[in-house]
Amino acid sequence: MTDPELTADQSRGNGVWPSIRTERAALAADLTDLTDERWATPSLCGGLTVREVLAHLTASGSLNAVRWMAGVIRCRFDFDKQVAMRLAEQLGTTPGETLERFRRIIPSTTKPPLPAIAMLGETIVHAEDIRRPLGIRHDYPIETVTQVAEYYQGSDLVVLAKGRINGLKLVADDGPFTTGSGPLVSGSTLALIMATTGRAAYCDDLEGDGVELLHSRCQTA
Repeated sequence: MTDPELTADQSRGNGVWPSIRTERAALAADLTDLTDERWATPSLCGGLTVREVLAHLTASGSLNAVRWMAGVIRCRFDFDKQVAMRLAEQLGTTPGETLERFRRIIPSTTKPPLPAIAMLGETIVHAEDIRRPLGIRHDYPIETVTQVAEYYQGSDLVVLAKGRINGLKLVADDGPFTTGSGPLVSGSTLALIMATTGRAAYCDDLEGDGVELLHSRCQTA
């Protein structure tokens, strides 16, 4: 008998993968002409350069459930160690090789044991971890970022998000996303996503009585 919840998840995933491919391709295009110096720019993601974050995205798009679990066991359930190990596997010897490896996984639907929407969220969040320090602006379809915001407001899987915005009311000023109750935090859907996932820099793009509290939660993440 078919599991209706599994079928529903697969159906949602089928709708998400085109967005993942679109955003991967857009990021690859944005990084095509970077100098080696720019590849070494610190990203918004915990001590990693923009090149290392891109390698992490390549690893995520190359790692199925079996290989993910094998790595977890090999790293004795130290998930941060596994992330670092897989990143190193995909870094390559030059920035050009790092980018080429990423280009190869643009059409990939391989993923760790996560819902496809989590992969879309990771793609967008890490793309912004790369783009913002480089001063690159990218416009996302409002439907895409709304999907991601709705996912993160109810999930602490992989990254603390739901817990970070507890007791706050988030309202997007460029789309339909809204969630929670309490002191107001408003701004673009993208800025709300990035602050929800702990990127304090994006709190500068937000307004409302709840921004200070959200910013403090980003700092202690």
